[in-house]
Amino acid sequence: MHRTGPIVELVSTISDAAETIQQLDTSQLVKHLVAAIGADSVKSGRLDQHLYAKDASVLRGTSSVVTLPRCTADVQAIVRTCTANGFSFVARGSGTGLAGGAVPLDNAVIIATARMNAVEEVDVENGFAWVQPGVLNLDLSRALLPYGRHFAPDPSSQQACSIGGNVANNSGGPHCLAYGVTSAHVLAIEVVMADGETVMLGGLDAEPSGYDLRGLFVGSEGTLGVATRIAVRLTPNPPIVKTLLLDFVQPNDGAATVSSIIAAGVVPAALEMMDQRAVEVVEAFANAGYPTDAGAVLLVELDGMADGVAADVETVRRVAHANSVRSVRVAADDAERDLLWKGRRNAFGAVARLKPDYYLHDTVVPRTKLQEVLEKVYEIADRYELLAVNVFHAGDGNLHPILAYDSREPGVMDRVHAAGAEIVKASLDAGGVLSGEHGIGLEKRDYMPLMFTSADLAEQDRVRSVFDPADSANPMKVIPSGSRCGDFAGHTGSGHTIPEGAWV
Repeated sequence: MHRTGPIVELVSTISDAAETIQQLDTSQLVKHLVAAIGADSVKSGRLDQHLYAKDASVLRGTSSVVTLPRCTADVQAIVRTCTANGFSFVARGSGTGLAGGAVPLDNAVIIATARMNAVEEVDVENGFAWVQPGVLNLDLSRALLPYGRHFAPDPSSQQACSIGGNVANNSGGPHCLAYGVTSAHVLAIEVVMADGETVMLGGLDAEPSGYDLRGLFVGSEGTLGVATRIAVRLTPNPPIVKTLLLDFVQPNDGAATVSSIIAAGVVPAALEMMDQRAVEVVEAFANAGYPTDAGAVLLVELDGMADGVAADVETVRRVAHANSVRSVRVAADDAERDLLWKGRRNAFGAVARLKPDYYLHDTVVPRTKLQEVLEKVYEIADRYELLAVNVFHAGDGNLHPILAYDSREPGVMDRVHAAGAEIVKASLDAGGVLSGEHGIGLEKRDYMPLMFTSADLAEQDRVRSVFDPADSANPMKVIPSGSRCGDFAGHTGSGHTIPEGAWV
């Protein structure tokens, strides 16, 4: 029998000493942060650390201190204090991200922007509004309603997600098919860099001079700095909107209709698809009149001038009948439209009627490969004894396979992660990409080499280093370890150690 007692005791003593040093460092950090932004904006209790240790993904990290800034000056003070004390930081919006992008690692300091929720200026004549990053997506659209304008990106979590989070992940939503994702609707961003300096990326001019650093920042997931003010583009509300519900016996007929509508020259504002399991739980929740015996349904939204919309409705109807549609229902008024969309926007939460937990994926495949990949998703889920539910942005091939499960089952998370990995690879094998709108974060970070060469990844890491040489802004996200020359598995270039089991 090996005598390991003294070694275990030594390791335990070293671990305890390291934890004590960390506690002392954190205690000192808290004092500095309180002095900089006030005690009511600094939270360091165990409950706060626990609540902010994860986002809406299935991943969890460790935070040291949670800060709640109210303005750009507060964010500058936080970043400078973190840098002076050797702590990394993670910008966090509403925590609705699904890829682990806001999960803190390395005892990072959380910069939660929920209190920065002011719509500072609305300029209808010039078509923009200045907002703080904590403004909720839906609240912004409601604030713009009296002006006959809206912010076009509308993620399904728009009731809760923030504009800062939209910028971080370059979010899309149902209407990105016609209107584009967040990057098409952001004109300028005020950013606090990793050294605490403030810069303006982009501008309100039609053609800002220099490189498009605004475009580089959108979608960077907080790895290049913290957005503190955002100039968003205002989109006029369309004069006419028609929403159609198409139902099919066979899901492949619905998938074929998606490509046929686009091929017919119609680009809907939104083109969503739900499978039978999704329809069943959505209808039980929303009572919107979804046909629960349908193999799949399409939700098609058309907008524009009256004559054009009327013509498009007839084109969609004709194409659908050519693909064995069972019925075509046109919402009679705004109330019926809202009810249909209520079902779609709450589909993820409604999955709780099947299982208490779910893992939501985000990949993109060519429209012509939708049915092929959907069949693989069902096969993978069945093999791992999980329930697959599909609700997705069919128009641009942005899949959102939901794996429903009960986390209380022993070993279920291993099956969930294994199935998720196979779904990602099946999407890539079909010519797809890793993410459409949820970002890379931790969830898909280690899949990046499947899409990019080592030279590509090294170049991306060099760009990141220009903004943040010390790798203190949301470290260990997006770019895999080992991408930078001199790195090795398990560490980043700045010496951060990656916790085992922290990512999929």
